[in-house]
Amino acid sequence: MSSVFEFVAERRQQSGKNAVKAIRRQGLVPAVIYGGHANPEMLTLSHNEVLKHLVHEAVYSHVLDLKVDGKTEKVVLKGLQRHPAKPQILHMDFQRVDMQEQIRVHVPVHFKGESVCVGLKAGGILVPLLSDIEVVCLPGSLPEFIEIDIASLGLGESVHLHDVTPPVGVQFVELLHEHNEENDLAVVKIAGSVASA
Repeated sequence: MSSVFEFVAERRQQSGKNAVKAIRRQGLVPAVIYGGHANPEMLTLSHNEVLKHLVHEAVYSHVLDLKVDGKTEKVVLKGLQRHPAKPQILHMDFQRVDMQEQIRVHVPVHFKGESVCVGLKAGGILVPLLSDIEVVCLPGSLPEFIEIDIASLGLGESVHLHDVTPPVGVQFVELLHEHNEENDLAVVKIAGSVASA
């Protein structure tokens, strides 16, 4: 977790549809912060500043600094509502983080070894089946992403969740229960191309 992201927010009192619409017209994003043994609070953030942060994939799987009226809290981004047609953020949910308590976060999946992958060289097609994996860990152990090496993957082969070694101090939520086929999700597979089928 090398980079630090700081979101600056202000508390808001108004709630309801009309108040939220007025907030958005002012170029602000309505948000809420909850958890951490404290009451939920309604916030507003600068829409332009939020967009600048959200271009970084790491924001979604990082412990963030949220500065509210001058006081900084550690949080994770738990929810994000986007406009279906416009590049507009409609609402954000932040969860307070205690560095001594475990958190559950969806972490993006990255693949390495594509240039030398056995199945791809044989004409196969890379089919990612999961874009992220839900993990549980202490905030200080939260990985930026989960990297999966696909170099040795052949045609028709796949990598399942139990094949992936999580980083130290991290557990995959799906595998916390008794291991069975239902929770052993396929993460990626190499499918045969239409031409070779």
